Amino acid sequence: MSTDMSLWSLVAEASLLVQLVMLLLLLASVYSWSIIIQKQRLLSAAFRDAKTFENRFWSGIDLVELYRQLNKRRDGLTGQASLFESGFGEYARLRKHEGMGAMDIVLGAQRAMRVSLSREMDRLEAQLPMLATIGSTSPYIGLFGTVWGIMNSFRALGGAQHATLAMVAPGIAEALIATAMGLFAAIPAVIFYNRFSSEVERLDNRYETFNEEFSTLLQRQAQAQVRE
Repeated sequence: MSTDMSLWSLVAEASLLVQLVMLLLLLASVYSWSIIIQKQRLLSAAFRDAKTFENRFWSGIDLVELYRQLNKRRDGLTGQASLFESGFGEYARLRKHEGMGAMDIVLGAQRAMRVSLSREMDRLEAQLPMLATIGSTSPYIGLFGTVWGIMNSFRALGGAQHATLAMVAPGIAEALIATAMGLFAAIPAVIFYNRFSSEVERLDNRYETFNEEFSTLLQRQAQAQVRE
């Protein structure tokens, strides 16, 4: 008597708990890939926008004019454009107050940029913890399904008078499928989590550098206006 060892047959005839484990791992894999695709698009756009804004900022454009152009946008500012808009807006507001020193004005602008930077990093890091969770837990969930499937196989073997490989092969095969699905869900999640974390760190350093350079520029302007 032959045993159907096709993948679909093994999944369909698996125990309910092993099927639930497989379903959970399948959902985790689909969800992780949706995060990966969204995050790849987000970070690619962030690097592209950073390069575009830096070229525009260091092209010699008047900062007041750049601020007005950014204020007219209705699509929402992100990245360095958001940092610039927050910092220069606070700088312009504080500059109108009489009696404020140059350093007080610059410190106020720096605080506004730090708040904007914090929000930007929260946006870039969103869902990365979930990717890390899927990558770290999926192998153990698959291992649980494996242990349960093998346990059922040996339980059935114990009640048989004549043990054959055909009796335990389906149970062991379905258990190994659970292990494979756990790895299938975990490996991409771990790879892309490490990649995205590195890219987010690079963007953070890039934004921090811009904040420092822009703060120096504002300090020079503020000191020149105080002397006047």
